[in-house]
Amino acid sequence: MPDGSILLVEIERGTLTRVHPDGRAEVVAETGGGPNGAAIGPDGACYICNNGGFAWVRGEGTLRPHMQPSDYKGGRIERVDLASGRVDVLYTSGPNHKLNGPNDLVFDAHGGFYFTDLGKVRDRDQDRGCVYYAKTDGSLIKEVAFPLMTPNGCALSPDGRVLYVAETWTGRVWGYDITSPGEVAKASWPSPSGGRLLAGVGGFNLFDSMAVDGAGNVCVATLFNPGITVISPDGARIRHIPIPGDPYCTNICFGGADLKTAYVTLSMTGRLVSFPWDGPGLKLNF
Repeated sequence: MPDGSILLVEIERGTLTRVHPDGRAEVVAETGGGPNGAAIGPDGACYICNNGGFAWVRGEGTLRPHMQPSDYKGGRIERVDLASGRVDVLYTSGPNHKLNGPNDLVFDAHGGFYFTDLGKVRDRDQDRGCVYYAKTDGSLIKEVAFPLMTPNGCALSPDGRVLYVAETWTGRVWGYDITSPGEVAKASWPSPSGGRLLAGVGGFNLFDSMAVDGAGNVCVATLFNPGITVISPDGARIRHIPIPGDPYCTNICFGGADLKTAYVTLSMTGRLVSFPWDGPGLKLNF
């Protein structure tokens, strides 16, 4: 944020929280459910992908999401007024299906936003995921890409012409060439959702949320091999920046002077950390 604070969600707590530069945290809004991705829109409000909540596995000083909870009622897209903390629900369904587990979102220069719906996992089955495009006034939601396997993070290239989507359980990042707001060119077989494969990594690397830096690199928070996986815009170069101490490295954003500080969420232990980045991050549209 302009004042140097960080807005983040606390999924299990059901809040949008502001962390001040001195580490002090305060609740901005209580959303309930499972607030997940968050982004500032053109009107200055914070828009949230609410996944509807999880069942949780608790350890000694740790917490991790598990499956669909017993009190689950569905997912939703929410708008939070940062001054008052008021929470309004914009969408609970898309054109073809209800929203099951909205996860992450990114605004384009036109003021609309792309968001992923990862879906929910149950004991014997799970949802197929989807990417949507929507407007902030609640007037439009359209399906962009389907089906995907646990779509999670999403981001835009510096020129706004490519939408990137990370799949958690496949460890893949897909690229979609944007032809107009909310419309993408679809590749033919073998891509199930019409995306082109930017990168896939071996080993037990699960991809979570992401950001793009000023050089156009796709920077993906990585689970179990904790850290940030950095993928060049052409997919030819992949490197990994380890962040030890928590297997759930879940998100990254850029801030600080000249956007050269990376802020990363470590979710199993509930920590926000920062470190210098080797170049500026990409300034978001709003």
